[in-house]
Amino acid sequence: MPISVGVIGTGWVGSSVAMSVLNAGFASELLLADARHEVAEGEAMDLAHGAPFYTTTTVRAVQVQEMLDTDAVVVAAGRNGKPGESRLDLLRDNAAALRTLAQQFSGYKGLVVVVTNPVDVLTYVVAKSSGIPCERVIGTGTMLDTARLRQVLGRALRVDPHSVHAQVVGEHGDSEVVLWSNAHVGGTPLREWAGWSPDREAPIATEVRTAAYEIIKRKGATNHAIGLTTAALLRAALRGERSVLTVSRVQTGALGLRDVALSLPTVVDVDGAVDVISPKMTTDERAALDHSASVLSNAIGSLR
Repeated sequence: MPISVGVIGTGWVGSSVAMSVLNAGFASELLLADARHEVAEGEAMDLAHGAPFYTTTTVRAVQVQEMLDTDAVVVAAGRNGKPGESRLDLLRDNAAALRTLAQQFSGYKGLVVVVTNPVDVLTYVVAKSSGIPCERVIGTGTMLDTARLRQVLGRALRVDPHSVHAQVVGEHGDSEVVLWSNAHVGGTPLREWAGWSPDREAPIATEVRTAAYEIIKRKGATNHAIGLTTAALLRAALRGERSVLTVSRVQTGALGLRDVALSLPTVVDVDGAVDVISPKMTTDERAALDHSASVLSNAIGSLR
């Protein structure tokens, strides 16, 4: 079955998403749109010239309205964070832009993947403004934070990050929660790993939480890792792999959480983020998750 993917916003992030989608090899058509149409055209031309090096894919620049028949659309529109600015500082500007955009997708039958920050609040905004069922509006959420955690732990333990199984849940941002109690390496609980000390956990959690700020301070934006993250999410969903990923969606009862978008481990397939898993966690981790939900609820409330 041919798979068509649209990317709205061809700045740093949208362009990296597009490149990662092409390299992942699952899409037969890639459509690009941007408020600056000539920029989208330039990106489409540039990417199309690499056709001999990726699986056959048609790449075109279009208007947003031409994406309504795609299997999935990635929302990467909006401005990026500035040095020293939190993701929630971006809220009002990007919420207004995405609310208007989402209204154009009323009745859309595909999946909407939200990348624009603050991703959790904007996932909520897109779901509510579009009327699309909440399981089909997916934020990349803490999928990237989880990848960063696995990379940092792999480096610290001198093992391949593929062998590290650990999760970040809650907000993609300052209140995110590392589930240390569930972390495993090669089947061994992290806290039983030879030479591991709980004293190492707080500095690593801080490194993961502040990674984007450090990158933005140096190069102005984060784009490559989120591009890879988004392509992996799309591939898992559109191939119906039923992968368990820490993505964000509007919650409807898992762990008692409702009417807030945040990340929990979730089964993802062609119907979206369909089965939210309630992971085991310590009392402290659960309290931290509830705090994260409260932070996001307050942010959502500030838009009303």
